[in-house]
Amino acid sequence: MKELLSILLATAIAMAITLRIGFGEEIFTPSADAKTEEYEQPIIQSDTVRLVFGGDLMQHMPQVEAARTPDGGFDYTQSFKHIKQLFASADIAVVNLETTLTTSGRYSGYPCFASPVEVADAMVDIGVDIALLANNHCCDRGTVGIDTTIEELRKRHISHTGVYTDSTDRNINNTILFERNNIRFALINYTYGTNGIPTPKGKHVNYIDTTAIKQHLQEIDSSNIDCIIACMHWGDEYQRQPNNRQLRIEEMLKREGVDIIIGSHPHVVQPYRVDSNFVIFYSLGNLVSNQRKRYTDGGLIAEIEVVRCDTIDGLRYNTTPHPVWVQLPTYTILPHAVADTIAMSQESRRSCNTFFTDVDNLLKIN
Repeated sequence: MKELLSILLATAIAMAITLRIGFGEEIFTPSADAKTEEYEQPIIQSDTVRLVFGGDLMQHMPQVEAARTPDGGFDYTQSFKHIKQLFASADIAVVNLETTLTTSGRYSGYPCFASPVEVADAMVDIGVDIALLANNHCCDRGTVGIDTTIEELRKRHISHTGVYTDSTDRNINNTILFERNNIRFALINYTYGTNGIPTPKGKHVNYIDTTAIKQHLQEIDSSNIDCIIACMHWGDEYQRQPNNRQLRIEEMLKREGVDIIIGSHPHVVQPYRVDSNFVIFYSLGNLVSNQRKRYTDGGLIAEIEVVRCDTIDGLRYNTTPHPVWVQLPTYTILPHAVADTIAMSQESRRSCNTFFTDVDNLLKIN
Protein backbone atom coordinates (compact mmCIF):
# COMPACT_ATOMS: atom_id res chain seq x y z
CA MET A 1 0.00 0.00 0.00
CA LYS A 2 2.85 2.41 0.80
CA GLU A 3 4.48 1.59 -2.51
CA LEU A 4 1.20 2.42 -4.35
CA LEU A 5 0.91 5.73 -2.50
CA SER A 6 4.50 6.61 -3.40
CA ILE A 7 3.83 5.89 -7.06
CA LEU A 8 0.66 8.01 -7.05
CA LEU A 9 2.46 10.89 -5.30
CA ALA A 10 5.31 10.86 -7.79
CA THR A 11 2.84 10.84 -10.69
CA ALA A 12 0.95 13.80 -9.26
CA ILE A 13 4.13 15.82 -8.81
CA ALA A 14 5.19 15.09 -12.40
CA MET A 15 1.79 16.19 -13.73
CA ALA A 16 1.99 19.39 -11.70
CA ILE A 17 5.41 20.18 -13.14
CA THR A 18 4.16 19.47 -16.67
CA LEU A 19 1.18 21.76 -16.21
CA ARG A 20 3.39 24.58 -14.83
CA ILE A 21 5.79 24.32 -17.78
CA GLY A 22 2.93 24.31 -20.26
CA PHE A 23 1.61 27.57 -18.95
CA GLY A 24 4.80 29.43 -18.18
CA GLU A 25 8.01 27.95 -19.61
CA GLU A 26 9.30 26.05 -22.60
CA ILE A 27 12.09 23.54 -22.23
CA PHE A 28 14.00 22.34 -25.30
CA THR A 29 16.63 19.65 -25.03
CA PRO A 30 18.49 19.06 -28.29
CA SER A 31 19.09 15.52 -29.38
CA ALA A 32 22.62 14.18 -29.37
CA ASP A 33 23.03 14.63 -33.14
CA ALA A 34 21.40 18.06 -33.38
CA LYS A 35 23.53 20.71 -35.11
CA THR A 36 23.82 24.33 -34.03
CA GLU A 37 23.27 26.66 -37.00
CA GLU A 38 25.85 29.42 -37.37
CA TYR A 39 24.63 32.84 -38.43
CA GLU A 40 26.91 35.34 -40.16
CA GLN A 41 26.87 38.85 -38.84
CA PRO A 42 24.44 40.82 -41.03
CA ILE A 43 25.87 43.48 -43.36
CA ILE A 44 24.60 46.87 -42.32
CA GLN A 45 24.50 49.29 -45.23
CA SER A 46 25.51 52.72 -44.01
CA ASP A 47 26.33 54.89 -47.05
CA THR A 48 25.31 54.44 -50.70
CA VAL A 49 26.04 56.49 -53.83
CA ARG A 50 24.45 55.78 -57.23
CA LEU A 51 26.63 56.56 -60.22
CA VAL A 52 25.30 56.47 -63.79
CA PHE A 53 27.52 56.50 -66.89
CA GLY A 54 26.29 56.95 -70.46
CA GLY A 55 28.26 55.94 -73.54
CA ASP A 56 29.12 58.01 -76.61
CA LEU A 57 26.77 60.96 -77.02
CA MET A 58 27.21 61.68 -80.73
CA GLN A 59 25.54 64.12 -83.13
CA HIS A 60 25.58 63.08 -86.75
CA MET A 61 23.79 65.53 -89.04
CA PRO A 62 20.58 63.44 -89.33
CA GLN A 63 20.30 63.72 -85.55
CA VAL A 64 20.70 67.49 -85.71
CA GLU A 65 17.99 67.76 -88.39
CA ALA A 66 15.64 65.48 -86.43
CA ALA A 67 15.92 67.83 -83.42
CA ARG A 68 15.32 71.01 -85.44
CA THR A 69 12.14 72.90 -84.50
CA PRO A 70 9.93 75.08 -86.79
CA ASP A 71 11.33 78.26 -85.22
CA GLY A 72 14.88 77.29 -86.13
CA GLY A 73 15.90 76.03 -82.70
CA PHE A 74 16.58 72.49 -81.53
CA ASP A 75 14.73 70.25 -79.08
CA TYR A 76 16.23 66.94 -77.93
CA THR A 77 13.48 66.08 -75.44
CA GLN A 78 12.19 63.17 -77.52
CA SER A 79 15.63 61.65 -77.86
CA PHE A 80 16.34 61.45 -74.12
CA LYS A 81 12.90 61.21 -72.51
CA HIS A 82 12.96 57.48 -71.69
CA ILE A 83 16.32 57.59 -69.91
CA LYS A 84 15.77 60.90 -68.10
CA GLN A 85 14.62 59.32 -64.85
CA LEU A 86 17.61 56.98 -64.66
CA PHE A 87 20.05 59.89 -65.02
CA ALA A 88 18.08 62.40 -62.95
CA SER A 89 17.75 60.02 -59.99
CA ALA A 90 21.50 59.31 -59.82
CA ASP A 91 23.75 61.00 -57.29
CA ILE A 92 26.24 61.64 -60.12
CA ALA A 93 25.58 61.20 -63.85
CA VAL A 94 28.36 61.18 -66.47
CA VAL A 95 28.42 61.02 -70.29
CA ASN A 96 31.10 60.97 -72.97
CA LEU A 97 30.34 64.08 -75.06
CA GLU A 98 31.77 63.01 -78.41
CA THR A 99 31.18 66.24 -80.28
CA THR A 100 32.10 69.89 -79.96
CA LEU A 101 29.45 72.57 -79.43
CA THR A 102 29.03 75.67 -81.57
CA THR A 103 26.99 78.88 -81.51
CA SER A 104 27.91 79.74 -85.10
CA GLY A 105 25.14 77.77 -86.79
CA ARG A 106 27.74 75.90 -88.87
CA TYR A 107 26.87 72.39 -87.77
CA SER A 108 28.66 69.30 -89.02
CA GLY A 109 28.77 65.58 -88.42
CA TYR A 110 31.41 63.01 -89.25
CA PRO A 111 34.36 63.41 -89.58
CA CYS A 112 34.50 66.77 -87.75
CA PHE A 113 31.63 67.16 -85.31
CA ALA A 114 30.09 70.48 -84.28
CA SER A 115 26.63 70.47 -82.73
CA PRO A 116 23.99 72.92 -81.46
CA VAL A 117 24.41 74.11 -77.88
CA GLU A 118 20.94 72.73 -77.23
CA VAL A 119 22.70 69.38 -76.79
CA ALA A 120 24.04 70.82 -73.53
CA ASP A 121 20.51 71.93 -72.61
CA ALA A 122 19.38 68.33 -73.06
CA MET A 123 22.20 67.17 -70.80
CA VAL A 124 21.03 69.58 -68.11
CA ASP A 125 17.44 68.43 -68.55
CA ILE A 126 18.23 64.78 -67.87
CA GLY A 127 20.59 65.57 -64.98
CA VAL A 128 24.11 65.11 -66.36
CA ASP A 129 26.71 66.35 -63.87
CA ILE A 130 30.00 65.63 -65.66
CA ALA A 131 30.92 65.74 -69.36
CA LEU A 132 33.92 63.69 -70.45
CA LEU A 133 35.72 65.57 -73.23
CA ALA A 134 38.88 63.51 -73.83
CA ASN A 135 37.95 61.66 -77.01
CA ASN A 136 39.12 61.50 -80.61
CA HIS A 137 36.73 64.28 -81.74
CA CYS A 138 37.54 66.87 -79.08
CA CYS A 139 39.77 68.91 -81.44
CA ASP A 140 37.44 68.74 -84.47
CA ARG A 141 36.81 72.51 -84.47
CA GLY A 142 40.20 73.57 -83.13
CA THR A 143 40.59 76.35 -80.59
CA VAL A 144 37.09 77.76 -81.07
CA GLY A 145 35.52 74.33 -80.68
CA ILE A 146 37.26 73.67 -77.37
CA ASP A 147 36.58 77.15 -75.99
CA THR A 148 32.90 77.16 -76.99
CA THR A 149 32.23 73.65 -75.73
CA ILE A 150 33.69 74.33 -72.30
CA GLU A 151 32.10 77.79 -72.05
CA GLU A 152 28.64 76.41 -72.83
CA LEU A 153 29.07 73.60 -70.32
CA ARG A 154 30.18 76.08 -67.65
CA LYS A 155 27.13 78.26 -68.30
CA ARG A 156 24.97 75.24 -67.51
CA HIS A 157 27.00 74.19 -64.47
CA ILE A 158 28.11 70.90 -66.04
CA SER A 159 31.61 69.93 -64.93
CA HIS A 160 34.12 68.94 -67.60
CA THR A 161 37.39 67.06 -67.65
CA GLY A 162 39.91 65.60 -70.10
CA VAL A 163 40.20 68.75 -72.29
CA TYR A 164 41.05 72.25 -71.05
CA THR A 165 41.05 75.80 -72.34
CA ASP A 166 44.35 76.64 -70.64
CA SER A 167 46.69 75.55 -67.86
CA THR A 168 44.51 77.14 -65.17
CA ASP A 169 41.49 75.18 -66.39
CA ARG A 170 43.61 72.02 -66.39
CA ASN A 171 44.85 72.61 -62.84
CA ILE A 172 41.28 73.03 -61.62
CA ASN A 173 39.53 70.26 -63.58
CA ASN A 174 42.17 67.64 -64.32
CA THR A 175 40.82 65.66 -61.37
CA ILE A 176 37.11 66.02 -60.67
CA LEU A 177 36.60 65.69 -56.92
CA PHE A 178 33.16 65.16 -55.45
CA GLU A 179 31.58 63.78 -52.32
CA ARG A 180 28.16 62.22 -51.91
CA ASN A 181 26.75 60.59 -48.77
CA ASN A 182 30.11 60.69 -47.01
CA ILE A 183 31.91 58.84 -49.83
CA ARG A 184 34.68 60.82 -51.56
CA PHE A 185 35.46 60.36 -55.26
CA ALA A 186 38.14 61.38 -57.75
CA LEU A 187 37.49 61.10 -61.51
CA ILE A 188 40.00 61.36 -64.38
CA ASN A 189 39.62 61.17 -68.18
CA TYR A 190 42.06 60.25 -70.98
CA THR A 191 41.93 59.54 -74.74
CA TYR A 192 44.12 57.46 -77.05
CA GLY A 193 44.27 60.31 -79.61
CA THR A 194 42.46 63.00 -81.61
CA ASN A 195 42.34 61.57 -85.15
CA GLY A 196 45.67 63.13 -86.01
CA ILE A 197 44.46 66.67 -85.32
CA PRO A 198 47.08 68.41 -83.16
CA THR A 199 46.08 69.99 -79.88
CA PRO A 200 45.59 73.74 -80.52
CA LYS A 201 48.22 76.01 -79.05
CA GLY A 202 47.55 76.81 -75.41
CA LYS A 203 44.93 74.05 -75.05
CA HIS A 204 45.40 70.79 -73.17
CA VAL A 205 44.14 67.28 -73.97
CA ASN A 206 44.78 64.27 -71.73
CA TYR A 207 46.39 61.67 -73.98
CA ILE A 208 46.84 58.11 -72.74
CA ASP A 209 50.43 57.86 -71.58
CA THR A 210 51.14 55.42 -68.79
CA THR A 211 53.85 57.56 -67.24
CA ALA A 212 51.65 60.66 -67.19
CA ILE A 213 48.67 58.71 -65.83
CA LYS A 214 50.76 57.14 -63.05
CA GLN A 215 52.01 60.57 -62.04
CA HIS A 216 48.47 61.95 -62.12
CA LEU A 217 47.17 59.15 -59.90
CA GLN A 218 50.06 59.51 -57.47
CA GLU A 219 49.21 63.19 -57.08
CA ILE A 220 45.72 62.28 -55.85
CA ASP A 221 45.64 62.25 -52.07
CA SER A 222 44.45 58.68 -51.58
CA SER A 223 44.14 59.21 -47.83
CA ASN A 224 41.36 61.67 -48.57
CA ILE A 225 39.65 59.71 -51.37
CA ASP A 226 37.53 56.56 -51.10
CA CYS A 227 37.04 55.75 -54.79
CA ILE A 228 39.01 56.63 -57.94
CA ILE A 229 37.27 56.49 -61.33
CA ALA A 230 39.21 56.41 -64.62
CA CYS A 231 37.22 57.12 -67.80
CA MET A 232 39.25 55.90 -70.77
CA HIS A 233 38.65 56.56 -74.47
CA TRP A 234 40.45 53.51 -75.85
CA GLY A 235 40.22 50.26 -77.79
CA ASP A 236 39.48 49.32 -81.39
CA GLU A 237 36.38 50.64 -83.13
CA TYR A 238 33.61 48.08 -83.72
CA GLN A 239 35.46 45.29 -81.84
CA ARG A 240 33.33 43.61 -79.19
CA GLN A 241 36.24 42.45 -77.03
CA PRO A 242 38.98 44.55 -75.38
CA ASN A 243 42.36 44.53 -77.07
CA ASN A 244 45.69 43.77 -75.41
CA ARG A 245 46.49 47.42 -74.82
CA GLN A 246 43.24 47.93 -72.94
CA LEU A 247 44.10 44.94 -70.76
CA ARG A 248 47.60 46.24 -70.05
CA ILE A 249 46.31 49.71 -69.17
CA GLU A 250 43.64 48.14 -66.97
CA GLU A 251 46.30 46.30 -64.95
CA MET A 252 48.34 49.49 -64.58
CA LEU A 253 45.30 51.47 -63.41
CA LYS A 254 44.44 48.80 -60.86
CA ARG A 255 48.00 48.77 -59.51
CA GLU A 256 47.83 52.55 -59.14
CA GLY A 257 44.68 52.39 -57.06
CA VAL A 258 41.83 52.90 -59.55
CA ASP A 259 38.57 51.33 -58.38
CA ILE A 260 36.24 51.89 -61.36
CA ILE A 261 37.13 52.02 -65.08
CA ILE A 262 34.62 53.22 -67.66
CA GLY A 263 35.54 52.75 -71.33
CA SER A 264 34.40 54.40 -74.55
CA HIS A 265 35.34 54.71 -78.26
CA PRO A 266 34.65 51.28 -79.88
CA HIS A 267 30.99 52.33 -80.56
CA VAL A 268 29.90 48.81 -79.60
CA VAL A 269 29.32 47.21 -76.22
CA GLN A 270 32.23 45.29 -74.76
CA PRO A 271 32.04 43.11 -71.62
CA TYR A 272 32.11 44.35 -68.08
CA ARG A 273 33.41 42.78 -64.90
CA VAL A 274 32.78 43.45 -61.24
CA ASP A 275 34.76 42.06 -58.33
CA SER A 276 34.18 42.74 -54.67
CA ASN A 277 36.24 45.93 -54.85
CA PHE A 278 36.73 46.70 -58.57
CA VAL A 279 34.52 47.45 -61.59
CA ILE A 280 35.38 47.74 -65.28
CA PHE A 281 33.16 48.42 -68.27
CA TYR A 282 35.50 48.07 -71.26
CA SER A 283 33.13 49.93 -73.60
CA LEU A 284 29.61 51.27 -73.15
CA GLY A 285 29.04 51.65 -76.88
CA ASN A 286 26.82 54.42 -78.24
CA LEU A 287 24.37 56.25 -76.04
CA VAL A 288 22.92 57.92 -79.15
CA SER A 289 24.19 58.19 -82.72
CA ASN A 290 23.19 57.66 -86.34
CA GLN A 291 25.26 54.50 -86.65
CA ARG A 292 23.00 51.65 -87.74
CA LYS A 293 25.22 48.66 -88.45
CA ARG A 294 24.76 45.65 -86.23
CA TYR A 295 26.08 46.21 -82.67
CA THR A 296 26.45 50.01 -83.17
CA ASP A 297 22.78 51.04 -82.93
CA GLY A 298 22.77 51.18 -79.14
CA GLY A 299 24.85 50.76 -76.02
CA LEU A 300 24.85 50.36 -72.27
CA ILE A 301 24.08 52.76 -69.48
CA ALA A 302 26.14 51.62 -66.50
CA GLU A 303 24.56 52.04 -63.09
CA ILE A 304 27.00 51.47 -60.24
CA GLU A 305 25.92 51.50 -56.63
CA VAL A 306 28.87 52.30 -54.36
CA VAL A 307 28.27 51.00 -50.85
CA ARG A 308 30.12 51.44 -47.58
CA CYS A 309 29.11 48.86 -44.95
CA ASP A 310 29.69 49.04 -41.21
CA THR A 311 30.77 45.40 -41.08
CA ILE A 312 33.13 45.30 -44.11
CA ASP A 313 36.34 47.21 -44.75
CA GLY A 314 36.42 49.32 -47.89
CA LEU A 315 33.68 49.83 -50.47
CA ARG A 316 31.51 47.34 -52.31
CA TYR A 317 30.01 47.77 -55.79
CA ASN A 318 26.65 46.65 -57.15
CA THR A 319 26.35 47.04 -60.92
CA THR A 320 23.35 47.14 -63.24
CA PRO A 321 23.95 47.39 -67.00
CA HIS A 322 21.00 48.95 -68.83
CA PRO A 323 21.07 48.13 -72.58
CA VAL A 324 19.53 50.87 -74.74
CA TRP A 325 18.65 50.90 -78.44
CA VAL A 326 18.19 54.01 -80.63
CA GLN A 327 14.95 54.26 -82.62
CA LEU A 328 14.80 56.33 -85.80
CA PRO A 329 13.67 58.79 -87.13
CA THR A 330 13.45 60.57 -83.76
CA TYR A 331 16.68 59.08 -82.33
CA THR A 332 14.79 58.04 -79.22
CA ILE A 333 16.93 56.10 -76.74
CA LEU A 334 14.93 53.05 -75.63
CA PRO A 335 15.70 50.85 -72.63
CA HIS A 336 14.74 47.22 -73.22
CA ALA A 337 11.55 47.32 -71.17
CA VAL A 338 10.35 50.44 -72.98
CA ALA A 339 11.29 49.13 -76.42
CA ASP A 340 9.00 46.15 -75.91
CA THR A 341 6.01 48.51 -75.62
CA ILE A 342 6.82 50.91 -78.48
CA ALA A 343 5.22 50.59 -81.91
CA MET A 344 7.77 50.26 -84.72
CA SER A 345 8.13 48.80 -88.20
CA GLN A 346 8.95 45.14 -88.70
CA GLU A 347 12.46 46.04 -89.85
CA SER A 348 13.04 48.19 -86.77
CA ARG A 349 11.65 45.49 -84.52
CA ARG A 350 14.07 42.96 -85.97
CA SER A 351 17.02 45.31 -85.49
CA CYS A 352 15.89 46.17 -81.98
CA ASN A 353 15.49 42.54 -80.95
CA THR A 354 18.81 41.61 -82.54
CA PHE A 355 20.62 44.34 -80.61
CA PHE A 356 19.22 43.34 -77.23
CA THR A 357 19.86 39.65 -77.91
CA ASP A 358 23.44 40.37 -78.96
CA VAL A 359 24.10 42.38 -75.81
CA ASP A 360 22.45 39.81 -73.54
CA ASN A 361 24.53 37.02 -75.06
CA LEU A 362 27.75 39.04 -74.78
CA LEU A 363 27.18 39.81 -71.12
CA LYS A 364 26.17 36.22 -70.31
CA ILE A 365 29.37 34.83 -71.82
CA ASN A 366 31.47 37.22 -69.82
